[in-house]
Amino acid sequence: MTYDPQMLKGILAPLLLLLLDTREDYGYSVVTRLQGAGFTELNEGTVYPALTRLEKAGFLTSSLRPSASGPARKYYSTTPAGRAEHQRLLAAWADLAGAVDTVIKENR
Repeated sequence: MTYDPQMLKGILAPLLLLLLDTREDYGYSVVTRLQGAGFTELNEGTVYPALTRLEKAGFLTSSLRPSASGPARKYYSTTPAGRAEHQRLLAAWADLAGAVDTVIKENR
């Protein structure tokens, strides 16, 4: 399925914070987890800048770790502020999705 890039942009941060709160992970692995969940057109060029923005905002922390299959990998995990932001964003998304569902149901 093709997603509108603007719609994906709005939900990407909460998804990243959720995935990285569940377990520490590196960028490419996060991309493949999202692709496996159905975001098949999502690529690294979208995810890596989002990870950088979240880290600069203080919602993620990172560390370099050796990799058996190449150069060191940058692993990300959420900070306490990131967990709070994740909860805030998911609540906002739920409100928005509920309002959209209401309009759809009332106009079918």
